[in-house]
Amino acid sequence: MASNQNQASYAAGETKARTEEKTGQMVGATKDKAGQATEATKQKAGEAKDKTAQTAQAAKDRAAESKDQTGSFLGEKTEAAKQKAAETAEAAKQKASEAAQYAQERSSDAAQYTKESAVAGKDKTGSVLQQAGETVVGAVVGAKDAVANTLGMGGDNATKDTTTRNH
Repeated sequence: MASNQNQASYAAGETKARTEEKTGQMVGATKDKAGQATEATKQKAGEAKDKTAQTAQAAKDRAAESKDQTGSFLGEKTEAAKQKAAETAEAAKQKASEAAQYAQERSSDAAQYTKESAVAGKDKTGSVLQQAGETVVGAVVGAKDAVANTLGMGGDNATKDTTTRNH
């Protein structure tokens, strides 16, 4: 009887350990994926910002050269080009900001998924442990009944003896 209890306790412990390990692995993998997505988005936003800055600087440089070479007419065109470059830079900055915000939201979604996965794993562990406990209780009751029946103290034998004594 004790070995059945020990075996059931051991099996429940093993199940709990495996469930906790898998939950930890899922949490770690989800965090890794969220971190990778965030880093990739940050990198792309940085690249877009750098490219925009380079484009704006090149436009400013070209505009300055043109102004020096051609006079006031081109000076006006240069100012228009500078304005357009500034608008382009602002648009790129806005896109980079949106990309960073998107990455942050995805990271938050990943964290929520991780939390929900951990809770589900915990719930599953509780269910497995409850089932294991019920199995142990069933085994103990079955063993008790078997011993009682073997010794002639079972419910059916006791009823027969009582009936025989009354008659």
